[in-house]
Amino acid sequence: MSVDTSKVATSNRTDAATAKKPGPAGSLATWADDRLGLATAMKKNLRKVFPDHWSFMLGEIALWSFVVLLLTGVFLTLWFNPSMGHITYEGSYDQLRGVGMSESMASTLHISFDVRGGLLMRQMHHWAAAIFIASMMVHLLRVAFTGAYRKPRELNWVIGCILLLLGTLEGFTGYSLPDDLLSGTGVRAADGFLKATPVVGTYMSFLLFGGEFPGESIIPRLYIIHVLLIPGILLALIAAHMLLLVYHKHTQWPGPGRTEQNVVGYPMLPVYAAKAGGFFFMVFGVIALMGGLMSINPVWKFGPYDPTKVTAGSQPDWYMGWPDGLLRIMPSHMESVIFGYTISWNVLIPILLVPPLMLVILMLLPFIEGWITGDKRDHHLLQRPRNAPTRTAVMVALMTFYGLAWAAGGNDIIAIKLHLSINQITYFMRIAIFLGPLLAFWITRRWCISLQRHDNEKLLHGYETGIITRSPEGQYAERHLPISETAAYTLTARERDEIHAVGGDTDAAGVAAPNSRSEKLRARLSSWMYRHNVQKPTRAELEEAHHHAEHEAELQSGLDHPADGHQFDDHRLRDTDEVPLRDH
Repeated sequence: MSVDTSKVATSNRTDAATAKKPGPAGSLATWADDRLGLATAMKKNLRKVFPDHWSFMLGEIALWSFVVLLLTGVFLTLWFNPSMGHITYEGSYDQLRGVGMSESMASTLHISFDVRGGLLMRQMHHWAAAIFIASMMVHLLRVAFTGAYRKPRELNWVIGCILLLLGTLEGFTGYSLPDDLLSGTGVRAADGFLKATPVVGTYMSFLLFGGEFPGESIIPRLYIIHVLLIPGILLALIAAHMLLLVYHKHTQWPGPGRTEQNVVGYPMLPVYAAKAGGFFFMVFGVIALMGGLMSINPVWKFGPYDPTKVTAGSQPDWYMGWPDGLLRIMPSHMESVIFGYTISWNVLIPILLVPPLMLVILMLLPFIEGWITGDKRDHHLLQRPRNAPTRTAVMVALMTFYGLAWAAGGNDIIAIKLHLSINQITYFMRIAIFLGPLLAFWITRRWCISLQRHDNEKLLHGYETGIITRSPEGQYAERHLPISETAAYTLTARERDEIHAVGGDTDAAGVAAPNSRSEKLRARLSSWMYRHNVQKPTRAELEEAHHHAEHEAELQSGLDHPADGHQFDDHRLRDTDEVPLRDH
């Protein structure tokens, strides 16, 4: 329903309002609203409330860096020539003039040295890609650590994992396009990975490269994948991700006035839109500074690709480093011949099995946790990582595995810089890749449990003031003061963990219970997940602690006086309020 703005009063006079003809913008808005109903649809969405917390900006960094990728990518597309045709370079870069190279390499050099702003756009594009994937990873960790992937957001979690996979593939296809020596080495490695696939590996390689490596088709095909196929899928998934975010409403941290049924924050207009718009320009500015001041992917130093050469110390982009690390520490002699086919386990396991397995584990995390807990409720309040010790420990174990594999990808650089033996580094990584995650899991879970105990101590006994008192008997003790109601609410805004129990193998009639084995497994996993957790104090425990604190305060009233030997310290000044107590 549209609003007639033609009879709005133009003054504060008491006579009848004069009709005023709407302007062009008002007429256009009325025309569109009469046909599309935009006012009704936008009224609710423009007042949608978004909670305010710094961790929610991690996803925005990924979104705005993707926008920068699109803008700079369109610019680069205007001058890039995705062709493997062989030419002799005659451009502005003297050191490569007269050298034979592909047209894609020559056009990359042309963009870098002859197009105004071309080098800046190239480096902004590359830095934006690195930031895009890094921010997606950190955003994914934030969602996992806070339990934001629980019902009803499991599907959005799966979409996020797919976005991370597609972003990684998009980055690989992008830095392979210049056809320089470094990127060509990466494409050659990808050819080897394809050929390691049992039975069909050779066919897949011929299909991708249009014949024997390197062929003359790979760069045009990677170009189509990079500028059309994957970006289209990314745009569709990002749109679906944002629509689900609006539909489910945003998660929020627990606090006074915040429940599972409401959202406390700022409306879309004008507050959140202004903050998001300003944050976009901040992200754009940081990427522009990085592109202008920090060199990345200097293809003119590597030269054109030559299959007979390889760059010493070559490394892929950081997000492709962990599969490379697994490949480096895998024993090279692990091969088998089955039915006449050679199975290269040294390539198959670290490249074709472990990375997809890691992605599947990430996607299944909310479903596995939901099955173990049996929790079918909707959750809109986030959890502090310490209040879910096992989940936090599992994520830290996965991070440790990733970090060790990533570090193993630079074992040659580590050996050179630290003057160590590359063989010893490789042997260490082979052991650490298994023991490291287990150790990280144990330390993290015990750490979270100790933090839970610390929270309970603060709830029951208050915070430490740093003031030491001495009783008439000579006993020294530190004075505690109760925490604020807001802090107490935050510490108690969590549910008690319930361990799933199995009823029995048979029911009351003696009939075997269905799914008894799966229920036993679920009970064991539930016990493993929750049995060490420290539950929050009960109401009776809190009331008893408060009563005890009041009793101690009554006993100590009148005893606050300087003891002998303290005439010259600040105790007397504290009594006269000349030295303030420490604030908390």
